[in-house]
Amino acid sequence: MSAESSNLSNIEHRAVIKYFVKKGKTAKEIFEDMVSVLQESAPSYTMVKKWARLFQQGRESCEDDPRPGRPVTVVTEENVRKIEKLVLADRRIKLWQIAEELQISKERVGEIIHEHMNMRKISARWVPKMLTPFDKQRRLQTSKDFLELIGYNIDEICDRIVTVDETWVRQYDPESKQDSMQWTKKGERPPKKFKVQKSASKLMATIF
Repeated sequence: MSAESSNLSNIEHRAVIKYFVKKGKTAKEIFEDMVSVLQESAPSYTMVKKWARLFQQGRESCEDDPRPGRPVTVVTEENVRKIEKLVLADRRIKLWQIAEELQISKERVGEIIHEHMNMRKISARWVPKMLTPFDKQRRLQTSKDFLELIGYNIDEICDRIVTVDETWVRQYDPESKQDSMQWTKKGERPPKKFKVQKSASKLMATIF
């Protein structure tokens, strides 16, 4: 027998073992017979003994038994749509929350979000205040008016300017960077956070 024809698959090995078992041979006899023909390509004695015992007990199939656990079919278009709906409804939702909601593993949820939805979770960018378009326009106009007022006498005008500002300083627990993380698609700008939960305790700060 040529080397190429002696390279049998596991299922073919089992079929040979099954044939010899039905002929009444023992596991040791089957192993010695297969080694004499297949030589280095022969299965191990442990494997021959295991399958000989199974066939002697009445087993007919040469295939492997189905492995326990959930089949890898959770990455479906339906699950992608469900996860996308949950993420868009709450950008701060966590993987384990989605996994519990859909009854699939956290690893598969992460795979769908990163590879199929092309999203990642990043921290919000902190800004001191979120200005409306009206606020921006008013500040721009005020700056233009001030520049027009001082003209070429900038040094003299600046020496006479006294600025003052007042603000309430509140005590609160700032949101952590981890807490501010949100799911964003590739190319999207990072989210901003500017509003904090006001606390009851506060004091007035006046700055000159």
